[in-house]
Amino acid sequence: MPYYIGDVIKDSKNLIARTPEKFEEKGVSVELNVCVEGIETDRGKILLADGRRLSYDTLVIGTGAKATLPDIPGTTRDGAFTLKNLRDGINIKEYIKRNRCRRAVIVGAGFIAMEMSEALRNLSLETSVVYRGELPVKNWDPVFSEVVLAELVNNGVSFIAHNSPVAVEKGSDARLCLVTDKGKIETDIIIFALGVRPETKLARETGLETGESGAIQVDSSQRTSREEIFAVGDCCESYHRVSKKWVNIPLGDIANKQGRVAGRNIAGYPMIFPGVVGAQSFKVFGLEVAMTGLDEKTAEKSGYSPAGIIIWGTPVARSMSGGQRLGLKMIADKGSGKLLGAQAVGHSGAVSRINILSACLWSGMGLDEIGYMDLAYSPPFGGAWDVIHTVAQVLEKKL
Repeated sequence: MPYYIGDVIKDSKNLIARTPEKFEEKGVSVELNVCVEGIETDRGKILLADGRRLSYDTLVIGTGAKATLPDIPGTTRDGAFTLKNLRDGINIKEYIKRNRCRRAVIVGAGFIAMEMSEALRNLSLETSVVYRGELPVKNWDPVFSEVVLAELVNNGVSFIAHNSPVAVEKGSDARLCLVTDKGKIETDIIIFALGVRPETKLARETGLETGESGAIQVDSSQRTSREEIFAVGDCCESYHRVSKKWVNIPLGDIANKQGRVAGRNIAGYPMIFPGVVGAQSFKVFGLEVAMTGLDEKTAEKSGYSPAGIIIWGTPVARSMSGGQRLGLKMIADKGSGKLLGAQAVGHSGAVSRINILSACLWSGMGLDEIGYMDLAYSPPFGGAWDVIHTVAQVLEKKL
């Protein structure tokens, strides 16, 4: 949605994977704007808000996640938004155009906030990111968060740290005013980008088990604690192949895979969802930011003894780099030498390195293997010794 709001994607129809009409062509009936009030498991029926009951033999819950809002007055004011779905994106874009917005405030500093800051600057809005912490994207190493911060500032985004929202009020010389514990910020639009929580109300009311993450418990076939009910997507858990724990990672690629696995099992073609390693990435202006696996804190909680190192290399051969830098961090277990996680940041090459290291995590590779792994060498894409090789070798010596 940020790319639609920022006018990189011109037509919202390009964000619709399949229309109700396309579903109908395949024999799937779609009912929109209908709320499910309850699930009557003893009768095999779902109760709709209009009083109808639909029978089922097998049920799939895909209720997704809901955007987090701070518990402060004024969040329902016209001009205050969250961004979770296509309708949110359309509403934000229409609001900006209709009201000729000049100033915007984003509350939060995760990767949706970063993408939105770029989108709003693309529309020439004065953009401020308000965050209660010190640096953006707290899941990344502070060294890399500093790089992200510099990218924001270099592109005209004001980063206001150590400010927590207190209220949303009517503005005096703008449409709105964000009141924080440190002062007031006049703005035309406010976007709350504070993350999401799994939407499990219906599942919990039905008696389905939820996990430590707060999401719906499923097994590797996507079955819930009831044999006939499956759950997929942002509302349910996934097995993390590195931490060996069930987690909730609300990303579209995971949801798509879980949906296919559930569909196969329901249709009688058994399949398991093999889990995740936590790969994720985002772009902010010219910067690629990516990570996979565990950071040190999570690794310790998972029973490992982690050690990490950051090395700055180049995304291409040094002779062709022109001063480009690529930062890569690896984290490994001191006892076994196994890779546990990786992070990268750079104006090119960061995501490709993390994709490689995600495959390494998936396969359970150690630093000794990664340090001499066969990669496609060509000066425009990396050196004979890629930064991946270098970091793996240096970290192995450190262990």
